[in-house]
Amino acid sequence: MANEHDKMLPIANVGRIMKQILPPTAKISKQAKETMQECASEFISFVTGEASERCRKENRKTVNGDDICWALASLGFDDCSNAVVKYLNKFREFEQERAAMNQINEDEDEAAAGPSNSSKSKYHSK
Repeated sequence: MANEHDKMLPIANVGRIMKQILPPTAKISKQAKETMQECASEFISFVTGEASERCRKENRKTVNGDDICWALASLGFDDCSNAVVKYLNKFREFEQERAAMNQINEDEDEAAAGPSNSSKSKYHSK
């Protein structure tokens, strides 16, 4: 059976997130970090379990961002759900823009390289 700490967020990451919101001179005790680690890990497990159950009922094996948003809303975390929906939509827009830019860059690289070797051999193969 997995160790209980294996199911928790890394404490260094939890501490780093906590420090971001506090004044630079603030200190965080080890106990405070551990408490936040337990709470955040439990919250994530709670939400993920709800999303996973939805997927199981729909005979799906993959939990996606929409499932997490649904789970947050169904568990009464409407404010969190709305914020995550906005973030997810912006993330998807960014990914689409990045894919389009990558395609443009690939097309430009191919054009700059000139005809490929296979097309050269097709025209010069006599």
